[in-house]
Amino acid sequence: MTGRLNSAQPYALGLFRIVVGLLFACHGTASLFGYPESPMGGAAPAVGAWPGWYAGVIEIVCGALVLIGLGTRAAAFLASGAMAYAYFDVHQSMALWPIANGGDAAALFCWAMLLLVFTGSGALGLDRLFAARGARTSGEQSPEREKVTA
Repeated sequence: MTGRLNSAQPYALGLFRIVVGLLFACHGTASLFGYPESPMGGAAPAVGAWPGWYAGVIEIVCGALVLIGLGTRAAAFLASGAMAYAYFDVHQSMALWPIANGGDAAALFCWAMLLLVFTGSGALGLDRLFAARGARTSGEQSPEREKVTA
């Protein structure tokens, strides 16, 4: 059973990346454009307003990059940092625990994106496609096909 689960790991990671990226981008579009409509709602920040407008742009751009798996590690690193800032600057001043200060989404996105920094895009991402294409043109074996011997 462990072998079967291990063989599905890149696909599970790829699906995780797609869902997290989509939800993150949706947070950005909700804050900047009001769509999809959010129960937290509110007026869209003015262009260039700190930190709301920049957070929305980071959420849309990094969320889209993570969603398609292009530059996943760099986009996830920036997104993770933005959510850490959001949690500690905006939410934690209201209460210690995320459930009490409304920062549970920021905390979860921060840690989910940090996980993607270390794991990469998994399957179904453009990162892996470009890495395989680059390895073929240079004549090297792609990383997933290299044999490891002890």
